Amino acid sequence: MLRITDARTGELVDAAPARRGLTRVEAHPQGLDPTGLRVLLAADLLLRALELGGTPVWALLVAEGRHAELRAAADALGIRPFEDGDGAAGLGEAQVLHVVDEGRTEPDGVRVAVAPVTWSAPGAPEEADQAALRLALLTHPRNAPAVIDADALDRAADTLRRWRGAVADWARRPSRPVPDEVRAELRAAWEDDLDTAAVLGALRAVEADPGLPDGARFETYAYADRLLGLDLARDLGHPA
Repeated sequence: MLRITDARTGELVDAAPARRGLTRVEAHPQGLDPTGLRVLLAADLLLRALELGGTPVWALLVAEGRHAELRAAADALGIRPFEDGDGAAGLGEAQVLHVVDEGRTEPDGVRVAVAPVTWSAPGAPEEADQAALRLALLTHPRNAPAVIDADALDRAADTLRRWRGAVADWARRPSRPVPDEVRAELRAAWEDDLDTAAVLGALRAVEADPGLPDGARFETYAYADRLLGLDLARDLGHPA
């Protein structure tokens, strides 16, 4: 079961305390900046993790204007659409999770805090390779400040190229199931406060393990990408 840190208490709580009960996830970006994008990304990951656990979800964007620009930036970053919300009570949800900037003391309810992002790369965030930016953000724990510079984006872009090429190559081999121990490791990572850094570490271990058949590597990366949203299977069918 997914457990997430409630910023009000610093304690882990069940993200979906009622089995199969609707969970409402509200993203509260303070602005159209790298930290605001990280808030949207954290909400997207939370929604994906809940759905992987079989929990029905309702995604809402609660912001002081600029909804169109926020939606466009979110779409470019691979974040699924949010409905407009006003923070009012919904209908029948078993849990409400508010994804907010670190340090906010409202709204009431479980608050999932997101640490600030410092942008040190050339140009504006929207000018960067958005998939590389998403991966660069995922390498940092959500509750730790992140610095995104040119080196971080280059490393992320290199990793994406390598993994997408590898996934396309592995797909040509006979399919094999995700090993049980790998599946358990991945789920344990993302169900522990959305530890995407640990998920990425598990994928690197799978990539380097000489004992795994390529078909199992492919299925593992496809499975993990349901959470990560990095479009790792993008190059399937392209010439080698």
